[in-house]
Amino acid sequence: MLTISGHKFHAPKGIGALYVRRGIAFPPFMIGGHQERNRRAGTENVAGIVGIGEAAEIALARMAADSEHERKLRDRLEALLLAACPESRVNGRNQERLPNTLNISFRYLEGESMLVLLDQQGICASTGSACTAGSAEPSHVLRAMDVPADWLQGAVRFSLSRFNSEAEVNYVNEKVPAIVQRLQGLSALGRLGGQRRPPDVRSVAGAR
Repeated sequence: MLTISGHKFHAPKGIGALYVRRGIAFPPFMIGGHQERNRRAGTENVAGIVGIGEAAEIALARMAADSEHERKLRDRLEALLLAACPESRVNGRNQERLPNTLNISFRYLEGESMLVLLDQQGICASTGSACTAGSAEPSHVLRAMDVPADWLQGAVRFSLSRFNSEAEVNYVNEKVPAIVQRLQGLSALGRLGGQRRPPDVRSVAGAR
């Protein structure tokens, strides 16, 4: 089986597809729908179905060019944030990964706190998949990748698309270091014995 979310490649939101290999039986989620071979009840979302088909054709035709564009933006964002935020690390770096996705951890931080401040600056990001939204537990994927405990909670995912630009990447880099510095300073003050000093304002400003 294979599930496909249309919004991942710019199809209308709310439409998806399910591929089922011939010979695989599965019970219906909603009883009814003889016109759907008894697999689901309800009427098809015709406009959405047409939209996801068209979006898939466009995505296939543009895949090589879009992947290269997204990879360049991701690599630029990665390099800028690593340079501007000393206590940061890229999860999955130098491994096979999607060209449009950057998962970066900021040490001693809470990713959810970062999202609130990023949102105030008009920056959309995530601490994990939509499937785990609202969970306070660190990503089980990052755990499986042996990401150290003091980096787990501070993981943030930035996703790019063909509609993003270098100017937007630069804007993110303008805002993130100050947010990280602010949160790491609060984190340092909250730890016992002051074992770690808040980041030096000058070091971040100089990196930017």
